[in-house]
Amino acid sequence: MSTHAKRERLLLADLLESAGPDAPTLCENWTTRELAAHLVVRERRADAAGGILVKPLAARLERVQAEFAARPYEELLRLIRTGPPRLSPFALKPIDEASNTVEFYVHAEDVRRAQPDWAPREPDPVFADALWSRIERMARVLGRRTEERRVGTQRSM
Repeated sequence: MSTHAKRERLLLADLLESAGPDAPTLCENWTTRELAAHLVVRERRADAAGGILVKPLAARLERVQAEFAARPYEELLRLIRTGPPRLSPFALKPIDEASNTVEFYVHAEDVRRAQPDWAPREPDPVFADALWSRIERMARVLGRRTEERRVGTQRSM
């Protein structure tokens, strides 16, 4: 894969497929189906995705996500794997990398860690650095400070 986000997208889709549509996740008490619907709506329905950040739009987001969750699970997985439509901002490589690398990694962990037989995933050093770099940028944008020392290790996952 040419980017971290693309690799994580496909890994997450594979995890969702192997877990099945009704498996638990660590994300807001969602099943894998509901998480898959969230991912699809986020990239394909900007009119509803605003509800992720804007509370007055949250009810619309919930309705649209429920509509997507009612679709066949295989369709949701196909939409995740193929990525956003060509005219979506997420279709631009820099936006995809900036927005989806952490998103897909975190949601993959939400799926993996909710399963009884999960094992820690050790990201390679290049990917770990890419994750921390994006997290630090996100923290600055959101007005939060990050520390160089994280959970007892220096820039490590």
